Amino acid sequence: MAHTHRNDPPPCDERFLIRAVELAHEGQASGNGGPFGALVVRGGHVVAEGTNRVLADNDPTAHAEVVAIREACRIAGSFQLPGTVIYSSCEPCPMCLGAIYWARPEAVYYAATRADAAAADFDDSFIYDELPLDPEARSITFGYRPIEGSTAPFAAWLAKNDRTPY
Repeated sequence: MAHTHRNDPPPCDERFLIRAVELAHEGQASGNGGPFGALVVRGGHVVAEGTNRVLADNDPTAHAEVVAIREACRIAGSFQLPGTVIYSSCEPCPMCLGAIYWARPEAVYYAATRADAAAADFDDSFIYDELPLDPEARSITFGYRPIEGSTAPFAAWLAKNDRTPY
């Protein structure tokens, strides 16, 4: 599927940003995770909401945007969310940014910046700093070790007549 850039994103509806911030308050007050909330909206209606559940689920990927995307995809019966807008209490981190691109919403609007998050000890700048480094230079060891047959799953995928491209 081709990736396209929209020149005419849907307008931001501040009501949903307000709700995302409310979710951030609720999530942190519950002790489930950090102060982050997100919504997936389609046609002016909330499809799914999410709060950060990292602590509740012992899951470092349970960020508010990922939680909301997972639920919206489950409800939609699809692994993509075209025609939707994601509203987040804060600028998405690199992991959430990747999940957002895979989900393919029309737009993302956020109420606080990553600098605001960093000021509250949620600093993801180290991840941004690691991304352009060669894998061998990263603070966590990444090693490419090709083994016999390592590309066979890709060949099998390409040969599959009923594959669903994404």
